[in-house]
Parts: sequence; structure tokens; C-alpha cells
Amino acid sequence: MIEFYLQIKLAHIGLVLASGLLFAARGLLVLLGQGWAMAAPLRWLSYAIDTSLLTAALMLLVALQLNPFTTAWLATKLVLLVIYVVLGSLALKRARGRGVRLSFYLAALMVFGFMYSVARAHHPLGAFLYI
Repeated sequence: MIEFYLQIKLAHIGLVLASGLLFAARGLLVLLGQGWAMAAPLRWLSYAIDTSLLTAALMLLVALQLNPFTTAWLATKLVLLVIYVVLGSLALKRARGRGVRLSFYLAALMVFGFMYSVARAHHPLGAFLYI
């Protein structure tokens, strides 16, 4: 599988960007009161992108023979992923009130950005590594 590393990595990066952009767009639409942001086609698109993203991530782990539980930056990404999913769920559908949704939306975007910086730096401190 290592012979396909570059293709898998590029797919993973593209899917990360697609997932983040779709969440950002849907969250903004929800905040603007556009109910169609939660319509089935957009939700299914999100599921498809995120499932493909997870598949690419698992393929990278296998190809590189990495253990996310013993590699600090990967473990950090996993914890951040869970936090991002919870915050995103609260921002899109679970939280009541526009202000509360906005807070969860912004927090989810910040976690997404930090998760991205951890991946780029290959270090648990991510963007804070250079401060």
C-alpha cells in the first residue's frame, strides 16, 4: 500500500478541506436561518466525505505503520476530532438559541484549525509549537 502513499495523502488532504468547507458553509447557513442547510442531500454529502476521509486516514495509518495511540500528534488529532464532532453537532442542530449556536460554531472552527495545525506540524502543540 505504501506505493499509493502520495495518492492517499492527497485524497486525505482534499477530503479534509472539503469536509471543513462544507461544515463551515452549513454552519453559516444554519446561523442565517436557512433550513435547507440541514436537508438530506447535504447531510448525505457530509457523511460521504467524512467516511471517505476516515478511510483515507486508516489507509495512511496502515501504509505508514503508525499507531495513533502511541504517536502523540495522532493521539492529539483523535481527541480533537471527537471534540470537533461534538461542537459541530451542537452548532448545527442540538444547541438552542442563535448566540449559543454561534459560540459552538466558532469553537468547532477553532478546533478544526488547531487539528489542521497539529497535522501540519506533526506535533501535539500544532500552531503553538512556534510561539
